[in-house]
Amino acid sequence: MAAAETGSIAEREAELLADFEVFDDWADRYGYLIELGEALPELAAAHKTEANKVQGCQSQVWLVAQKKDGRVYFDADSDSAITRGLIALLVRLFSGTTSEEIASANLSIIEKLGFAKHLSMSRANGFASMVQMIKRLASQS
Repeated sequence: MAAAETGSIAEREAELLADFEVFDDWADRYGYLIELGEALPELAAAHKTEANKVQGCQSQVWLVAQKKDGRVYFDADSDSAITRGLIALLVRLFSGTTSEEIASANLSIIEKLGFAKHLSMSRANGFASMVQMIKRLASQS
């Protein structure tokens, strides 16, 4: 499972916002998002199953969760560079937090980053589907 980040979801969100604020240009922001995806460890082929697939995404996205010591850890992958960046962003936000923190998270990062205005409708819907699956998996773990 992915390495745990430190801090609360809100603190992680603030760190990500600061990382993206460095870039004025949208091409640079997308480039950084793609870099986040490239840094995401590849998901084992055994986990790339229909059961682990995020429904509602135009691209293929797989997401798995494991609970350890009261915290939920996520691993994910996608066949699309931008979508892989989006799921990497979510893994960075949520992996290593508790089910309760995930359930109560008020995620506005996509709006704060400005991606809500710049993502296609299908990608925005896919992002919402990824968040829903993270919350569902956390509640089951």
